[in-house]
Amino acid sequence: MIDLRLLREDPDRVRASQRARGEDVALVDALLSADERRRSSGVRFDELRAEQKQLGKLIPKASAEEKAELLKRAEQLKADVKAADAERDAADHETQELLLRLGNLVHPDVPVGGEEDFATLETHGEIRDFAAEGFEPKDHLELGQLLGAIDVERGAKVSGSRFYFLTGVGALLELALVNAAIAQATAAGFTPMLTPALVRPQSMAGTGFLGQAAQDVYHLDSDDLYLVGTSEVALAAYHMDEIIDAARLPLRYAGFSPCFRREAGSHGKDTRGIFRVHQFDKVEMFSYVAPEDSQAEHQRLLEWEKQWLTSLELPFRVIDVATGDLGSSAARKFDCEAWIPTQGKYRELTSTSDCTEFQSRRLSIRVREGKQVRPLATLNGTLCAVPRTIVAILENHQQADGSVRVPEVLRPYLGGREILEPVAK
Repeated sequence: MIDLRLLREDPDRVRASQRARGEDVALVDALLSADERRRSSGVRFDELRAEQKQLGKLIPKASAEEKAELLKRAEQLKADVKAADAERDAADHETQELLLRLGNLVHPDVPVGGEEDFATLETHGEIRDFAAEGFEPKDHLELGQLLGAIDVERGAKVSGSRFYFLTGVGALLELALVNAAIAQATAAGFTPMLTPALVRPQSMAGTGFLGQAAQDVYHLDSDDLYLVGTSEVALAAYHMDEIIDAARLPLRYAGFSPCFRREAGSHGKDTRGIFRVHQFDKVEMFSYVAPEDSQAEHQRLLEWEKQWLTSLELPFRVIDVATGDLGSSAARKFDCEAWIPTQGKYRELTSTSDCTEFQSRRLSIRVREGKQVRPLATLNGTLCAVPRTIVAILENHQQADGSVRVPEVLRPYLGGREILEPVAK
């Protein structure tokens, strides 16, 4: 959530952020009104309680005649205090409810607009000319079937659409990717983490995934637990309700977990293969830093993502995601999109978001610097979302006979294998 003091001091900035996101601007004025009622009712309650306490001291010393009048006033005060307390609680509840609906303040450099209004910042690698090489590229599913690596038919039989099996070399390729990603993250100073896939509502709400993203979240009603769509949720909530000493920052974690997404708004999109699925594994980077260091940390996370994609020898571009395509918790987000030959376009493989103090305020995570205690900043960055990375590797490193060249960074994790050979024709 944002700082209420900032809202009071500069409501126009918050309105502009909401407008840029394409969100409800009227929410800002409703929140200002609720906050004013919360504060005024709080003052009223404190005044009445002070009078009540003062009256309590006067009554024992009063004469019989005065005491009757004071007792009458005390009875009225009791009712007034109760009413003021209820009014304060109601206003506080409304303020918190509205505050949780408000998105993070958008960074001023973020391009304004919808999904297609991003700004391209960098392009890396060479796109292969398959026509010049004399063959038509196969898509990842056809390659995966040739290699005995992907089975979507049995995935659908067992679990329904958008589920899959990784088999044989496909399973080995996932393990190689995960181990290589964790090795890079560990070398960069991240603490490896295996995180829970089920979290409590306060963890999910605290990271901002029960707002605009709620339709994509799986909920277990009987247990009131949520399946995470990313280990970002568990990593953000890891220090919930804690005060961290400033000397410990930055804290950097690399979480590996299964991820579950309903993909409720993607009917008919990417239905072939394993590009958009309901369950997948992912290595996620997560950082806790002082607020003034968040932009520099954001660039560092982006550099680690670029290092990873470069090591996989994939052509990719970096985009600055537009305001209307940001998640509610992100002030700014960079995506790395890999070239997918059979789609003829770049598709998202990794993303990194600067969430500033938004999540830490919701999760009550603070940093102590001397006598000062204040919210810190949180950031997240995908290092390896496994299925999409497999899609990009298979399609970009395929050869005319249906085999696939293994990027050098993965070979030590595949027993030195340089080529994935077809097992079926």
